[in-house]
Amino acid sequence: MTVQEITEQLGELRERALRDVAEADDPAALREVEVAYLGKKGQLKSILDAIGGLPAEDRPRVGAAGNEIKTAVLEAMERRRRRLEGIALEVRLAAEREDVTLPGRPLHRGSLHPLIETNREIARVLGQFGFVTYETPEVETDELNFQALNIPEDHPARDLWDTLYVTPPEAAPRDPAGGPTYLLRTHTSPGQIHVMRTVQPPIRALLPGRCFRYEAVDASHAFEFFQMEGLMVDEGTTLADLRGVLDEFGHALFGADRPTRFRPGYYPFTEPSVAFDVRCIVCEGEGCATCKRTGWFTLLGGGMVHPVVLRNGGLDPERYQGFAFGMGTDRIAMVRHGISDIRLFLENDLRFLEQL
Repeated sequence: MTVQEITEQLGELRERALRDVAEADDPAALREVEVAYLGKKGQLKSILDAIGGLPAEDRPRVGAAGNEIKTAVLEAMERRRRRLEGIALEVRLAAEREDVTLPGRPLHRGSLHPLIETNREIARVLGQFGFVTYETPEVETDELNFQALNIPEDHPARDLWDTLYVTPPEAAPRDPAGGPTYLLRTHTSPGQIHVMRTVQPPIRALLPGRCFRYEAVDASHAFEFFQMEGLMVDEGTTLADLRGVLDEFGHALFGADRPTRFRPGYYPFTEPSVAFDVRCIVCEGEGCATCKRTGWFTLLGGGMVHPVVLRNGGLDPERYQGFAFGMGTDRIAMVRHGISDIRLFLENDLRFLEQL
């Protein structure tokens, strides 16, 4: 084969390759063109294999022409590839384009859990009297959960709390070596000691949190429940102050015309102790299962902080007096929303939660 014949073949190959590159309509077709013309068994390689039969002085010129064609085809392919990518992007953007004139899709709006909402409402109401919310541990020592609250080990009131004890490696319940005894708090009252030991009077504290007792679970009892503790300590605090705060609290939650009452109660950490009742919201005083046929619903228990508890909190009972009260926020939420089963709060059933 002569130099002229090879040169003519290279020219024809160039025209065909550039035409096929321009007509390729997707990356796969472009890849096929590359393999057909520039691959190891492609047409350009077949033509250039004939260089071996040419005179030595003609080989460089023909080889340079072949390289020039290869470069031109590769550049054309790169331009075509960028163009195809641009077309694909335009198609995708057109398909994904949003019509901003269309009405928006409705968004599902969540809501607060009824227990959290009730806690916040209680804190909002009592916050108007200067009460500040504090967080205290869920795992307590026996000393803070019982003994500092005037409930020694042999006190019969311990039978009211079915305690869940935690046994760390270095201590066990009733450790004879004198180590600390840990337990899951049975009420939020230990928070009183934490606050009195860290905050100087005047004190107005709210102590919300989970409590734990080893109880059988039914519609009105749970082994895990929520309480809210209130504590006020100052010079000259009286039982009348407690009555005034609780009256306003009950009216804020259940209506300004809701009747309330104090009646005698007993708690080891308060003296005197009282129960605070409101007229039953369900039956309006006629008697029902919620109020145990009495017409009154017990909202919370409280009383004047016992001098022993004040002393254990690091305060002088001759100078300071205070009152404390504690309520089950689960029970308050049940009454507010007309819920008959406490277990619904922790089942996370959306059919229930979406109603509130």
